[in-house]
Amino acid sequence: MLLRAVAICLLLSQNLLSLKAQTMTIPEGATCDPETGLCTPTPLDGALHNIALDSETEIIYVGDPMCSWCWGISPALNQLKRTAAINGIGYRIVMGGLRPDNSEEWTPNFQDFLRHHWEEVSSRSGQPFSYDLLSAEHFQYNTEPSCRAVVTARTINPTVEARFFELTQHRFYVKNEDPAKVEFYKPICFELGIDYAKFSVLFPTEEMKRATYEDFQLNRQWGVRGYPTVIVRKGEQMQIIATGFAAFEEMWQRVEQVVRE
Repeated sequence: MLLRAVAICLLLSQNLLSLKAQTMTIPEGATCDPETGLCTPTPLDGALHNIALDSETEIIYVGDPMCSWCWGISPALNQLKRTAAINGIGYRIVMGGLRPDNSEEWTPNFQDFLRHHWEEVSSRSGQPFSYDLLSAEHFQYNTEPSCRAVVTARTINPTVEARFFELTQHRFYVKNEDPAKVEFYKPICFELGIDYAKFSVLFPTEEMKRATYEDFQLNRQWGVRGYPTVIVRKGEQMQIIATGFAAFEEMWQRVEQVVRE
């Protein structure tokens, strides 16, 4: 009942946000809206599991390292996280699972979509992008490994999770390296003081795959329909304060409103 009520609360909260109707269709029917900065995930197979919530007040960021609008909103989220800490509000990340499969073919159509979409995000957000990847003969746009890497880092040292997430985004969008390869994360682990040997052993395990899938299930259970999504939770009450691209000032004003209620 709790999770059902939470999902209803989230869906009703979305009415507070203006989502434009104009979207850009990409292969397999997923959409990214250039007006709102919202990327809709592909469907997730499997049954959902009930996951209990504690009573703390916190900001929950639902995102995916390979969601380009999540890269676009990254500076605003950094400021939101710092401001939340100063004000005694918790902050955590739930992995979205934008495209958690290997079904997408690397076609010229898909490459053209990505180029246009990344240019749109860069223009609006000012975040840097490299486009060399789009000339590659083959690439699998599967976001599960990058999400799993963040969950693995969280398991080893939860205090570096947000920074690990951001550095993963940077290596993908700016350096155009492949997040499916464990070697991708070696410099990130080194920078954050994570034991890379431990990370490389844990990363491919079924334990980490299950934990990542639980994040995917959880955000869908809450009624999240796209990324990035930012939620404020007070006990069992949850309210979406941003869906898609948003400025820090806009998000923090909504945080303050929810906390005062």
